[in-house]
Amino acid sequence: MSNEAATATTAAEAAPAPEPIPHGLGASLQPADARAKTEGTFPYAADLWAEGLLWAAVLRSPHPHARIKSIDTAHAREMPGVRAVVTHEDVPGSPLLGRGKADRPVFASEVVRHHGEPIAAVAADHPDTARLAAAAVIVEYEVLDPVTDPEQAFEAEPLHPDGNLIRHIPLRHGDPDAAGDIVVEGLYRIGRQDPAPIGAEAGLAVPRPDGGVELYLASTDPHTDRDRAAACYGLEPERVKVVVTGVPGATADREDQGFQLPLGLLALKTGCPVKLTATREESFLGHTHRHPTLLRYRHHADAEGRLVKVEAQILLDAGAYADTSAEALAAAVGFACGPYVVPNAFIEGWAVRTNNPPSGHVRGEGAMQVCAAYEAQMDKLAKKLGVDPAELRLRNALATGDVLPTGQTVTCPAPVAELLQAVRDYPLPALPKDTPEDEWLLPGGPEGAGEPGAVRRGVGYGLGMVHMLGAEGADEVSTATVKVHDGVATVLCAAVETGQGFTTLARQIVQETLGIDEVHVAPVDTDQPPAGAGCRGRHTWVSGGAVERAAKMVRTQLLQPLAHKFGMSTELLQITDGKITSYDGVLSTTVTEAMDGKELWATAQCRPHPTEPLNDAGQGDAFVGMSFCAIRAVVDVDIELGSVRVVELALAQDVGRVLNPAQLEARIEAGVTQGVGIALTENLRSARGLIRHPDLTGYSLPTALDAPDIRIVKLVEERDVVAPFGAKAVSAVPVVTSPAAIASAVRAATGRPVNRLPIRPQAAVVNAQ
Repeated sequence: MSNEAATATTAAEAAPAPEPIPHGLGASLQPADARAKTEGTFPYAADLWAEGLLWAAVLRSPHPHARIKSIDTAHAREMPGVRAVVTHEDVPGSPLLGRGKADRPVFASEVVRHHGEPIAAVAADHPDTARLAAAAVIVEYEVLDPVTDPEQAFEAEPLHPDGNLIRHIPLRHGDPDAAGDIVVEGLYRIGRQDPAPIGAEAGLAVPRPDGGVELYLASTDPHTDRDRAAACYGLEPERVKVVVTGVPGATADREDQGFQLPLGLLALKTGCPVKLTATREESFLGHTHRHPTLLRYRHHADAEGRLVKVEAQILLDAGAYADTSAEALAAAVGFACGPYVVPNAFIEGWAVRTNNPPSGHVRGEGAMQVCAAYEAQMDKLAKKLGVDPAELRLRNALATGDVLPTGQTVTCPAPVAELLQAVRDYPLPALPKDTPEDEWLLPGGPEGAGEPGAVRRGVGYGLGMVHMLGAEGADEVSTATVKVHDGVATVLCAAVETGQGFTTLARQIVQETLGIDEVHVAPVDTDQPPAGAGCRGRHTWVSGGAVERAAKMVRTQLLQPLAHKFGMSTELLQITDGKITSYDGVLSTTVTEAMDGKELWATAQCRPHPTEPLNDAGQGDAFVGMSFCAIRAVVDVDIELGSVRVVELALAQDVGRVLNPAQLEARIEAGVTQGVGIALTENLRSARGLIRHPDLTGYSLPTALDAPDIRIVKLVEERDVVAPFGAKAVSAVPVVTSPAAIASAVRAATGRPVNRLPIRPQAAVVNAQ
């Protein structure tokens, strides 16, 4: 052998074996679309195109409240290039839409109830022509005084045929005469946050030869969107098809039906494909936002700091229409006392209509608002008692087997005390050095910070909880099909990938169950059975559960012939790394050999145990499962300028089971960062119902420079026995908890009450007297 050959052989022998590709549950499997998204080749809804495409534009009301006296579309119709103009008169089916309650018109006809409400839509051969034609529609208004204070909605004239009160929940739990030695009160206000979806809201409608229409949308709930569209168009649901295009990400309902439905109407009227890409201003005006909330609290505690009674009034501003406000109110009232043991609770909750921008589903709705308030109350109690804030929370921490104020027993893992102890005992970050090169560490950054001597550090705590899946009797069900052929598995499930990682999880489930590495998840459309909305972690539970059941059925089909041949049960066979082996080693073959060219498939459903609506006293087993989180926030506050820098957020969370470590950590970090925006910058302001600065200049989102150090101190893996895989939703509860923790830390730094979110600079200024 030559020296060169010997050297090559030695090098080959010395070369390390390639790293195995991670697969199955518990591995950090990379998302299938990660490369396309990072390279900019992922097809988003705004990238859609069709032959003979027309462009759409929507005319929206400039007033928050007005009576429509007349609509003149003649000038718009006569413009060159305009192919169609539609108003309320052109809606052939149901004129109303809405996610929770159908009370919102497709087009306003007699009354405008909020700024930006759709009046008419136009289709033209160029987007500029469409916008000009929409502006040419002449609407004569009689401007009315808007009702913008939710407290005034109780006495104001009805803004809607259904009245101003959407829902009232009077929760009664325990002894109304109970009283504590220590009483603290507070009034709290939570601002309006926008989901600010990444990428433009866009869609394409294509007419079908059978008189139906196909809608290509970044929908998060395609079957519900299809059914509403079909009702609006006066068509059978099977003649409307929704195809889910690339969803950039969603922390709420992704698309506004206020422009989805006009798209289909225009396509049906013109017989041509019609596309609409909303501007950022239209997004702010059209889609729903987090409910602004007013909260009044009174906490009673004994001399040791143990809670005796909580009294609260919670008022949610739903804006012009109901949407999901009834669900948000149930979460707010149900979790109004937080993850604490409260033997007596008396909560009044209302959701009311106003002429403010519409409110609806946003991650952690209801639970986020009350968390900010009850945690502020816990800080007040600790201060009045002279007790460490973390210690006070530990004395009252909820645990498995305790009873919520709704009367529901907590049967899922609830390691609240363990979570709080983990973040309390985690080492605090070092103090910044008083040197010029570290000026960027000060609140406000270089050139924007005051004197270092004006900076105060604060440490605060937040405990939060959310419910998973729907509540109050919602039928949570999902269907999935798993097919295997030629060593490749395909998953068909209408669960939309909104950034929560479902498609990656589905691949991991099939890999784990069938030992097949190559797994594809089919694109989503409404020809598949429904899987429900992509919110509250429900796809991890119900859709993941359906995929697992279907994969296990295929596994049985695969193993039964082998088990029969060797005279054993399928339970004695296992699949590992693509190989099928028996417990005694007699049988050893590959999955591919066992398939022998056959195609196997199975369809399965997953439906969690039922819940029930809250009764007239706010009592009932309304929630399927719950997730908990503890966060310790460290902030630096310039007490002269009121600027705040979040230094570190240490987090502990119960996750049930870690299914994908990298994905889970990313979801938690994203949720925490979203909470930073809620705490400090995000507030969609309006004046007398008019949205001010509906753009990303006037609405400040946190950037990478605003993100603090996020320390995931502990993940408690105590499996929930009723959940598939034992896993819990992870992204909503950090959003709920981090604003409360940050506000607590600002209170600790300044001694100010901090009773409003986002925290305004004047709330963090300490006057030198």
